[in-house]
Amino acid sequence: MTKITIKETQNPTIIKFEFPDFITQNENFEFKNIDEAKSSPLAQQLFYLPFVKTVYISGNFIAVERFSIVEWDDVKEAVAEQIEAYVNKGGVIITVDENKTKKKPITVYGESTPNPAALKFVINKMITKNAVEFKNIDQSAPSPLATELFKFPYVKEIFIDENYISVTKYDINEWQDITMELRTFIKQFIENGGTVLDEDLIQTIVKDEKTKDESFDSLDETSQKIINILEEYVKPAVAADGGNILFDSYDSSSKTVKVIMQGACNGCPSSTFTLKSGIENMLKSMLNDEGIKVEAV
Repeated sequence: MTKITIKETQNPTIIKFEFPDFITQNENFEFKNIDEAKSSPLAQQLFYLPFVKTVYISGNFIAVERFSIVEWDDVKEAVAEQIEAYVNKGGVIITVDENKTKKKPITVYGESTPNPAALKFVINKMITKNAVEFKNIDQSAPSPLATELFKFPYVKEIFIDENYISVTKYDINEWQDITMELRTFIKQFIENGGTVLDEDLIQTIVKDEKTKDESFDSLDETSQKIINILEEYVKPAVAADGGNILFDSYDSSSKTVKVIMQGACNGCPSSTFTLKSGIENMLKSMLNDEGIKVEAV
């Protein structure tokens, strides 16, 4: 007999109903209504409950999001009993499509960065040709993956480049408590064919950025040299730490170079040291000018 365990989540509208064994293999399902739930007879049954807003099925659990007409404390036991009764009678949770193309497994691992608030999730395949940063869910339309990640309450910012995703968290959680959850989610999302980035939308954003808007050929010689140094020597180093650096401007009168720090580099306690002792000294040496200053904007 299957016994369901009720688990609260950090979202008060969502409750997880955990099974003792896995009910899906490397797949996530989200159903917003009874019509969408044709592949899950159990989810269709749950939608007969008037307070059920969304049903999620993944791994060893079914998560249900409620409308505000009820509180979970009043109905969660009854829902758990309904799920138990359905399953113990042999009810189907998910119908398997035998003709579905077999997913290519991927690997995802977490890698620390100099910024204690940021972790770099490295994937064994290229996911984008364009570095892009999202500060909040409103900016994340070009990335369905980022949109989903922002639904985790501890996710503050997301930076995506080449074969990795840098996640910056709020202080409410420690990495040891959330790394596995994020790693598993990213892995399953990509394995199931989820879109990491819509490159067409990203291209539009990139063209709109000030740093991409200026024509390289129209810049002064010093600015061109600075951009080349940043691209060749600095970017690979900060990318290894889960971040990115962009040229913003150069003021010849004050000899001030302004740069944009992204990903794990943004807000990193050591970023000031990196700017002053690393990038600034490199530019002074390579441009042969001790008056050069570097600032982040």
